[in-house]
Amino acid sequence: MKPSAMTIHGEAQGYQKGVRMLEILGKTNFDFMGKRTFAFLFSGVMVLLGLIALVQIARGSANLGIDFSGGTAVQLKFEQMVRIDEARKALQSNGLGDAELQEFGQDNKLLIRVKTSTTIEEKIAERVVGVFSKEFPNNKFVVDSTTEIGPTIGKKLQEDALVAIVVSFVGIILYIAARFELRFGVAAALATFHDVLAVVGAFYLLDKEITLLIVTALLTLAGYSLTDTVVVFDRIRENLKSRRRESEEATINTAVNQVLSRTIVTSLTVVLVLIPLTLAGGEVLHDFSLALLWGVIFGTYSSVFVASPLLLLWPGASGRLLKRS
Repeated sequence: MKPSAMTIHGEAQGYQKGVRMLEILGKTNFDFMGKRTFAFLFSGVMVLLGLIALVQIARGSANLGIDFSGGTAVQLKFEQMVRIDEARKALQSNGLGDAELQEFGQDNKLLIRVKTSTTIEEKIAERVVGVFSKEFPNNKFVVDSTTEIGPTIGKKLQEDALVAIVVSFVGIILYIAARFELRFGVAAALATFHDVLAVVGAFYLLDKEITLLIVTALLTLAGYSLTDTVVVFDRIRENLKSRRRESEEATINTAVNQVLSRTIVTSLTVVLVLIPLTLAGGEVLHDFSLALLWGVIFGTYSSVFVASPLLLLWPGASGRLLKRS
């Protein structure tokens, strides 16, 4: 049985309403390119803070996790739950006051991390086990895992993390340059680098611990930021073909306005997932989710106020801009 014309019309109206709901801002005409000076000033401050953080990380002065600084991690599983304040007090009274604690309440597990150079003579793991055996004699436990990372290995992990980030940025430049042209690739890489530095700078400012998990979050947000930027760049390329008589600044500004609603809706859906993970995901997921949350916010900002205006700083011939369809 074929659907009636009225049914098709009703479905079409419903679809159009759904599309309009996604366009939360409707048609906009903001002068983003005209505000690029203020945007560059703000971004410059964030990048400067991120560069300071990188220098401090390289010097070992930042709050580095044992992945990078070296140290010992011991995970214990108790028969009964141990309050984290009692565990911290026990460690402090036995000369391990610098230890970091993380609890897993449902499984009665406790993770103890000591940022110190681990050697055979020190036997930090044995000291930790001895402390809890002495201070909690009626609460039996087993050692779930023990991890010891020396300063040499920590330095190697720092170098590997840096290589991973550099390789990712080179890949971004090559891909965007092949898909669009070189200046698009450079602008996308700089915008992504801006997002990563902004998050690193924020973590350093708040004295958050930098771990391999945070590096994973940085690489993840780099991919997200690039996706947002590519969508904007694709619309800019289309407009450059259809609006040849307009100035490049006006064409880029129009393109950004056309994809603004889509950009905000996409970012908002991700933010709505990351907020509960950050607030209620526990200590394991908190910093990881927080890094992604900040990264999504900075990435949305940079795709509009950093990546697109950067194209105006490197003007290119219109023929080259349109070399790909």
